[in-house]
Amino acid sequence: MRLLGYTRVSTRSQDAQLQVDALMKVGVQQRDIFSDVTSGTRVAASRPAMGRLLEHSVAGDTVVVWRIDRLGRSLIDVLNTVKSMQQAGINVQSISDGIDPSTKTGRMMLGMLATLAEYERELIVERVNAGIAVAQAAGTKFGRPPSDPRIIAEKLTIVRTTRKAGKTAAEAAQLVGWSRATLYRYELAAMNKDD
Repeated sequence: MRLLGYTRVSTRSQDAQLQVDALMKVGVQQRDIFSDVTSGTRVAASRPAMGRLLEHSVAGDTVVVWRIDRLGRSLIDVLNTVKSMQQAGINVQSISDGIDPSTKTGRMMLGMLATLAEYERELIVERVNAGIAVAQAAGTKFGRPPSDPRIIAEKLTIVRTTRKAGKTAAEAAQLVGWSRATLYRYELAAMNKDD
């Protein structure tokens, strides 16, 4: 079993030395510390050093962090990162928070974090829905703009002519800027309208 360390700071002006010192104090070798300098807005999986850490680690290894929030930009991201490591058989340990999922207390702490993450998800959904309601009340329209029936009819004529000339549905649809699915949807609507 190896101890692997991970540090993250948001800007180059910040120093990760405090994190590095804490990791080395618990037995992580300097050569086994992976460090990212990136804003907290990037999900953990998209960070370069995190990617290298995940490629380097194997089942049975323990990833040690100074604080659990170094693993993600939000509780949801932290939990997703921890869960993916656990599924790969990699243990996670947080020095400052005392989180170690191999212990009962650590599992309880992760359970509490999972509850908080769910609460965070619900708050995000609530805020998004409130924002949509405010925008709709102010007259903002959502979804696709209504299509002009004359333009659709013209494009259908072009598509039908092109298909009679031997082009495939996908080629004919692409000619007028549609996908094949859009072409079929408009053809079906036209047939239903004619009935």
